[in-house]
Amino acid sequence: MNDTPLEAPLYDALHDFAQRHTLRLHMPGHKGIGLPVPELKGYASIDFTELSQTGNLYEPDGLIDRAEGLWAEYWGAESCLFLTGGSTQGLHTALNLLCCPGDKILMDRESHRCLHTGMALLDLHPVWLQRRWMNQGGVSAAVEPGDVAKLLSEHHDCRAVCVTSPTYYGVCSDVDAIAAVCHSFGAKLLVDGAHGAHLPVFYQRNPYHDADLTVVSAHKTLPAPGQSALLFANGFTLDELRHSSLLFATSSPSYPMMAALDRLRTWLAAGGEERTFLAAGAALHLREKFPCIREEGAVLDPMRVTLLVEDGYALASMLEDMDVYPEMADAHHVVLIFSGADGEEQFNRLDEVLTALGLGYQTPYAPATRTVPEIETVRSPREAVFGAKRQVILSDAEGEIAAEQIAPYPPGVPVVAPGERISKKHLDYLREMGYNKLNEWILVCHEG
Repeated sequence: MNDTPLEAPLYDALHDFAQRHTLRLHMPGHKGIGLPVPELKGYASIDFTELSQTGNLYEPDGLIDRAEGLWAEYWGAESCLFLTGGSTQGLHTALNLLCCPGDKILMDRESHRCLHTGMALLDLHPVWLQRRWMNQGGVSAAVEPGDVAKLLSEHHDCRAVCVTSPTYYGVCSDVDAIAAVCHSFGAKLLVDGAHGAHLPVFYQRNPYHDADLTVVSAHKTLPAPGQSALLFANGFTLDELRHSSLLFATSSPSYPMMAALDRLRTWLAAGGEERTFLAAGAALHLREKFPCIREEGAVLDPMRVTLLVEDGYALASMLEDMDVYPEMADAHHVVLIFSGADGEEQFNRLDEVLTALGLGYQTPYAPATRTVPEIETVRSPREAVFGAKRQVILSDAEGEIAAEQIAPYPPGVPVVAPGERISKKHLDYLREMGYNKLNEWILVCHEG
C-alpha cells in the first residue's frame, strides 16, 4: 500500500497560502493569527473557509478532490470522501445511499449506537444479525457468512447488510466472504470499520476490498485529530457521496482536519506503516505475557490488547491511579488501543505497570457464557425515537418499550434498542455486566 506518491495536495496548498500573510476578511474569527488556547495556536494558520485557493469539500474543485482521490488509490477503492464528523457522519451517509425510507436492512446486533440513530432518522427497519459467543473470550464472535446467507434467504427484501469489523474488543470478521454472500443475493455491504483504519497495513490485499461502502475513523487507530474519518466506496461516485453526506454534515468542515487526513496518508507511506508494524509486534508480546483474549481461530486486531480479568472495573481504576488510562472497561475486560504513534517507551511503561499489578503470565479469566435476552420489537426505530415519550427509572422499566438506546458506553452497543420491549432478562443482563445506570431515568414510549 505504500506505492502512492508522497503528495499532500490539500495540506501543501493550505500551508503555502498561509505563508502569503493575506488580509483575512472572512471566517473563521481567529483570522489565522491565533487562538486563546496556546496549544492550538499553531493550527490556526491553515484553518480557512471555502475560498478560491482552499477548495470546497462539497463541490468538485480539483484540490480536495485530488487529496480524496489519492486516499482512494491508497486504499484500493473507487472513491473516498473526507469526513469531519467522525464515523457517525459516514455511517449515516452510507445508510442514506443504500436504503430508502421504509426499507429493511440486515443489521449486525454488534452495531454502534449511531447506526440505531441512523435507522430512526431514515425510517429503516432492522432484521437483526445475532452473533455467536466466543467460548473463552467472554465477547461476541465474528460474523459468520453462513448466518448472513440464512437471513438473506429468509428476508429477500433486505437489499443492504451492515456489519462491524473489528468490534470494540478487537474481533475481526471476514469481510470479503461476507461481501461475496451479500452480492450473491443482490445486496450491498456496508462495513462499520471505525476501529479498523490501520488494518490494511497488515495485508497485501485490503481486508475491506470487496465491501461496497466502508467507514473508518482515522482518529481512533491512526495519528489523526478527533472526528477525522474516511468513507470509501465501490460502485458509488464521489458526487454521490457528497450529495448524500450533505444531509448529515456541517457546512463548515474543518480544514485542519482535512489537511491532517491528507498528510496522514503520506505519513503512512513514508514510514508510518513500518511504525505500525513495530507497534503490533510489541502489542503481541503484551498479549502473550498478560491475560488477554486469545481465542484460537479468531482473527484479532493486532493493535488492540483486550485484557480478560475477574474484575475489569477494578483493574481500570488501578491503572488510572498509576496514570495509565485504558480505552474502556467492563465487568471482565479492559481494552487498550495502540497505534503507530506508540513507541518503545509507551510499551515498556505499560509492561512495567501490568507486571507490578501481578498480571504477568496469569491465565485469562473464564467468564460464564452470557445468554443475550431475546428481542421483542414492538415499534419501528423511528416511531420509538420520534413518538410521544415519558420517563421512568430503568430498574422499574420492565415491560416498557424503549424510546432510546440502553447502551453501556463504551462500547456503545445497545442491549435494548429503540422500539424494543424491556424485559426482566434485560435488566438481569445489565446487572450481570455491571451496568451502573439502572437507577437513572430513561425515555420510554408513551402508551397508546
